[in-house]
This record gives sequence, C-alpha cells and structure tokens, in this order.
Amino acid sequence: MSESGQPSPSHRSEAAMDTFSIEIDSDTAALKAVRQAVEGFAARCGCDERACDDIGLCLNEALANVIRHAYKGFGGRPIALTAGAEGDRFVMRLRDWGSGVNPEAVRRPPKEQDLLTPGGLGLICLHRLMTEVKYEPQGDGMLLTMARMKCSAPSDAAKEST
Repeated sequence: MSESGQPSPSHRSEAAMDTFSIEIDSDTAALKAVRQAVEGFAARCGCDERACDDIGLCLNEALANVIRHAYKGFGGRPIALTAGAEGDRFVMRLRDWGSGVNPEAVRRPPKEQDLLTPGGLGLICLHRLMTEVKYEPQGDGMLLTMARMKCSAPSDAAKEST
C-alpha cells in the first residue's frame, strides 16, 4: 500500500508475459482502485472492452468473497494478485491466507435469488464470465486462478447489440 492508503501495483516485464502484481489488505475500500488498475492493465494487454468489464467484475467479486468468507470480514489480512496476458487469454491469480475452504466443495445448487438482496451471485458471475475458474487449496489458504479470452466471441458481441 502507498502512504495515501491506495494500493500500489508493481508492473514487471518478462520475456513470456507482462505481469501486474499487487498485494493489498483485506479492506473493501481498496477494491475499486484495484479493479480499475486491472481493467486498465487488461486493456493494455489487448483485451477488448467487454473482456475488461468481465475481468473487473469477476475480480471485484472474487476479492469481496476472500474478504467476506476466507477472512470472515477481518481487515488487514494479505491478498496477493498477479495478472497478465498468456497467449490469447488474460489470467488472474488471487492468493489468500484465509480459511482455505474451497467454495466449489460447499457450493449449493442455484436457488431462486432475490436479486435485491446482496450475496450469492459471486460464484455464478465467475463461472459465467470467465473461461476458467480453478481453486487450489494451499495448506495455509487458497489460490484462485481465473482466465478469460482477451477478445469476446462474435456471438457475445451479437448478444450485446440485440
């Protein structure tokens, strides 16, 4: 974190991939800035507007889930994020040192949702908007890998225009 309390990302270039890396505290106040920084980075990596929007929304949902579930709402706990282009995909890896519970193992079948009541839609968003969602327990937390194609499929763009 910077002295202003805003997340301070580090960017590094490697031969195989340009990466965005940041470590933030489990504080919902940081989510907007991180989301905007990653959306901008995704655009610079060649993601189209729809992909950037999906990436930002899924990152926001995943971070909120870490804070709410893995850290039980406690602030000041570390969350590490790396992101970058890997071929035609944009990949994010989110690491926490929380409960280590795999949400896929406790995932309940979709139920009728009251869309005005918060909660319950994060995993649905991840699975609908990302092409890969993978949880890997780490013994002392969780590693979540999310990936999405950098360019939206033509059928996705057609759906938007109707």
